[in-house]
Amino acid sequence: MSSTEQISKILRLIDTAEASLKSARDLLSELSPDSVHAEPRLHVTDAKSYESGESQIVEGTFDGQGMIGPNEKMYPVPANYASKSKLVEGDRLKLTILPNGTFLYKQISPIEREFVRGTLAKEDGQFKVVANGKTYRVLLASVTYYKGNVGDEVTLIVPKNRESMWGTLEAVLPQMGGSYNETESF
Repeated sequence: MSSTEQISKILRLIDTAEASLKSARDLLSELSPDSVHAEPRLHVTDAKSYESGESQIVEGTFDGQGMIGPNEKMYPVPANYASKSKLVEGDRLKLTILPNGTFLYKQISPIEREFVRGTLAKEDGQFKVVANGKTYRVLLASVTYYKGNVGDEVTLIVPKNRESMWGTLEAVLPQMGGSYNETESF
């Protein structure tokens, strides 16, 4: 890695550290009774549950890790499915529970999205991306799939015009200026 690449990575790590400090300060202010910084809460209004033949159908909203259904009940969404489908916090999902207990998810209404660039970080054992002065949680399954490392520059998908705690990893951006390896295929 060239010194320019190392400096670039160090600067991204500094940005990540500063964002982590901001997150810590925000968390501390939440513990204060007169706190004005509350973590955004996903509002679920159209969740419903009904029968279809022998299957149970549940509609809800993806919260970044799982689906929030009727009465704020949580349903587990497999991390690999969420990563591969690039589900974004706020997407509407339909869960079909088959008679044998199998869960089948389908995205029925994606939320409007935007793409941001950020730096991959790890805080308290959780991977996060720092982008535009905000810290977003990301699924470990996405980080391992894209072979991400702390300090890597990434593209993240987030809800457009809406606060969110979670982002969806779109890609790990290659380091520019590296040497070309003729055995690599494109």
